[in-house]
Amino acid sequence: MEKKFLPYSRQVIDEEDIESVTRVLRSAWLTTGPMVKEFEEKFAEEVNADYAIACSSGTGALHLLYVAHGIGPGDSVILPSMTFLATANAVRYAGAEVIFSDVDPDTGLMNATHLRDAWARACNKNIKAVCVVHLNGQCVDMKDMRREVGDVTLFEDACHSLGALIGDNSGNKVKVGECYLSNATIFSTHPVKAITTGEGGMITTNDEGLARKLRQLRSHGVRRRQDFTEVDLADSSNKSFMDPWYYEMRDLGFNYRLSDIHSALGISQLKKLKYFVKQRNSLRDRYEQHLCCLGEHVRPLALVSSCIPAWHLSVALIDFKEIGISRSEVINQLSIKGIGTQVHYIPVHQQPYYKNRYGTLMLPGVSTYYSRCLSLPLWPGMDLNDVDRVIGALAEVLGINFDSDTSFAP
Repeated sequence: MEKKFLPYSRQVIDEEDIESVTRVLRSAWLTTGPMVKEFEEKFAEEVNADYAIACSSGTGALHLLYVAHGIGPGDSVILPSMTFLATANAVRYAGAEVIFSDVDPDTGLMNATHLRDAWARACNKNIKAVCVVHLNGQCVDMKDMRREVGDVTLFEDACHSLGALIGDNSGNKVKVGECYLSNATIFSTHPVKAITTGEGGMITTNDEGLARKLRQLRSHGVRRRQDFTEVDLADSSNKSFMDPWYYEMRDLGFNYRLSDIHSALGISQLKKLKYFVKQRNSLRDRYEQHLCCLGEHVRPLALVSSCIPAWHLSVALIDFKEIGISRSEVINQLSIKGIGTQVHYIPVHQQPYYKNRYGTLMLPGVSTYYSRCLSLPLWPGMDLNDVDRVIGALAEVLGINFDSDTSFAP
């Protein structure tokens, strides 16, 4: 019997999810309704944040965050080159410049040394913010980052890391999204992420004023009567405040709203987050045990002691040159065997747009990580037998002897 194709990732949707969406389709509200607020409240509660602001995508969340903080022309933002394009692109949408940071070649994460180097390269540029990226489900050491940035705005791109825990200043672990050491955190709810809304994103923060600003910016910058402060309403020069239909736009905003349909799916998915994280971590642990037995040129990512991960991707670091096979050939041969893989990511600073803008940058950690990384299938619908199958196929393609029964410690 032909074995099923294993994509590198995919969503897991059950009948509860389908029924949740169906209820909204039968209701009076398809968008700007009660499900959005409920999703935001439940998400904020899940990550122990005071506020959550739903957006149409993680990219939109980043863009809103930069604009809400007044980041624009003449400003710069430091962020790692080992990330998806959106982290940097959103800076450019706001009109600011990107300063790319290097990363650890064995984790893909930036650290304090990389941040200092990037800051030194920035010379006299106005660094308005630093955006760290929690890659693959592991987290940057936020204590070190906050120490380095001082009073500069610090954001967390946690699109990969919903459900992870991170170290605080007392040696305890807090939830990613709690914003204990950052000004705000953004998440993605794309289908391959920890939970999905189809497309979507979320911002969490503990700043009430920022949350209010973000909600206005995501809907064209519009304020309605319920958004006005007591000072606004006391302004005798504007009698229109009292008109029930009145609204005003003081800032140029966007349409980054999330619908009730998407939010209903998010609420249902959020109930399963703990199970999804547990399943992903179990599968990734199995991968780690196997990958450590494939010889000196294949290994899993190095583990970060400052966090408890919520694995989004299972990345193998493979020295393709030493083994004598190209990554393209490995990907093609695995696909023939019914196994999908991917590369996360092509370094952003190597993209033509950014090379043309900033010239050629030497980021050795990023280059080394990129040259070896290969994302193996990882999603909650898999089981341990699927992992064994993937590793067996990978070993065969790489020409490595492998026996799954002997890869576990007694």
